[in-house]
Amino acid sequence: MVLAMSRPVKHPKTGVYWFRKRLPADIVALTGRKEVNKTLGTKDPEEAKRKYIEVLAEFEADCSRIRLGAGNGEPTEKAASPAHPITDREAHSLAQTVHDEWLAKFYDNPSEQLHWHPEFYEGMWTDYPLPSTDPIPGVEGVADPIPGTMPIENIFWKSMRAGCISRAKDILVENGFPTDPWSITRTARAVGAAFQRASLTLQKLERGDYESEPQPAGLTHRSAESRPADGRSSKATTAKTKPGSATLMGLVEGWWIENKAAGRKPSTYDSYRNAFAYLADFLDHNDATKVTAKDVIGFKNHRLSTPSPKTGKMVSAKTVKDSNLSALKVVFDWGVANGLVTHNPAAGVTLKVGKTARLRSKSLSDEEAAAILSGAMAHQRGQESQRTYAAKRWIPWLCAFTGARVGELAQLRKQDVFTRDSFWIIRITPEAGTVKTNEARDVPLHEQLIELGFPKFVEQSGSGHLFLNVDPTEDSRGARRGLKNRLAEFGRSFVSDPNVAPNHGWRHRFKTVGMEAGIPPRILDAIQGQAPRTVAETYGEVTLKTMAAEIEKLPFYRLRSTSDMGSAQ
Repeated sequence: MVLAMSRPVKHPKTGVYWFRKRLPADIVALTGRKEVNKTLGTKDPEEAKRKYIEVLAEFEADCSRIRLGAGNGEPTEKAASPAHPITDREAHSLAQTVHDEWLAKFYDNPSEQLHWHPEFYEGMWTDYPLPSTDPIPGVEGVADPIPGTMPIENIFWKSMRAGCISRAKDILVENGFPTDPWSITRTARAVGAAFQRASLTLQKLERGDYESEPQPAGLTHRSAESRPADGRSSKATTAKTKPGSATLMGLVEGWWIENKAAGRKPSTYDSYRNAFAYLADFLDHNDATKVTAKDVIGFKNHRLSTPSPKTGKMVSAKTVKDSNLSALKVVFDWGVANGLVTHNPAAGVTLKVGKTARLRSKSLSDEEAAAILSGAMAHQRGQESQRTYAAKRWIPWLCAFTGARVGELAQLRKQDVFTRDSFWIIRITPEAGTVKTNEARDVPLHEQLIELGFPKFVEQSGSGHLFLNVDPTEDSRGARRGLKNRLAEFGRSFVSDPNVAPNHGWRHRFKTVGMEAGIPPRILDAIQGQAPRTVAETYGEVTLKTMAAEIEKLPFYRLRSTSDMGSAQ
């Protein structure tokens, strides 16, 4: 009979692997414990196997010591696992797993962490709950709180304490410590400190500051170069890859080193890297020399039939063709040209893309545009940052009168808004972040933007980015992507039709309104930063004066009252 080999156990909720082992009968008789549970502190199955072997050796050594201690007449409590109250050092050491799990859980989407409230941490163990209601003159002792007057601190402190205490009890039981009140309190405080550290880190990540923060223990096997953007881990891409090596991820890195110098966009690199990470995950290996045309066809079919782990939706044929297959063809071609692989397995693989049904115009309608702009004017700042509030206030209006991409406007800096030749201008430049054409352009501001006070807002703003919570010297891609998503959600709150994009719909609308106003197509293209249509259009220059005169042809938007803003839903 073949005995099954013991192996790590994956936690069903956190995904972290654990060591779990039943104690031999003689050890149970000596200690009273039936099972040992210990976290391995990782979500990587390969790392978990390695750690499991180490913990298993410790487990067997402990069993031997217990047997030896019992044979020498020593008390079994001393020979067994810890029966003493937990120390602060032990509590914080064990609570580190809480920190790593919490950070790993929200690492890719830190804005979704809404359960722990760092601003209330200071008083959660030391302050008494606030009174349930304010004193009422002439009334002694209000028995029941008045509905709606419960201080928010009471609610958050209660939930945060309860969560820490519950987790502390689990830690004590799983690691063989007694669950006396002092051990529970000490461990709960350590758990709270772990939650607080992780949540403060997540706040930094939400602002786009990924570079300065190391990845949590559960994510250390996923290099930024090899993981898909949706956060899926890939067994096949865990090993570090040398740029230009004959591994799948090595090919991408080698291609990027060469093409980055040639001016290719980081977004293209991200897309290609994701495609190769998906392929490696599908093949379950990272060897570029072993990939065949049959593998690529299987990968294509897999992508078409498997919902995206990020959105839960099926991937479109256009995405598979233009993003995945295109990436494979380009990078493998580079590998062949550089002698790293002998053939391009994706060369003959194609995909027929049918034309999707068009249910409406891609442009925002008059009603939808008015709803978003009125909502932007009426927007009140809640708990969001000042820059995010300003973005919701101004970027929809800038989109309406410049037709620029939302990402181009999101990265505007104070120095990118200025006057020249009596015109107020915004400069859209690669120096601030990413511009699709990789060319800077100046766009005059419409009179309504000036009347609404956009130049005044800029003058009163601090130096650096107007809308991004990042230092001007930092990579702004993560923060820009996050802000674009927030603006899309903001626009969607006024425009519910799923067949129009609340961000990109402005670019289509600008063209529509511009043509209705009689603005020549070449000037519309220059304002929006689109490439010339013909060689003839590359001759001559669309001057600032010409653009300003044409932009003034665009009609003013009539603002709507907040009571009318539901009609576009």
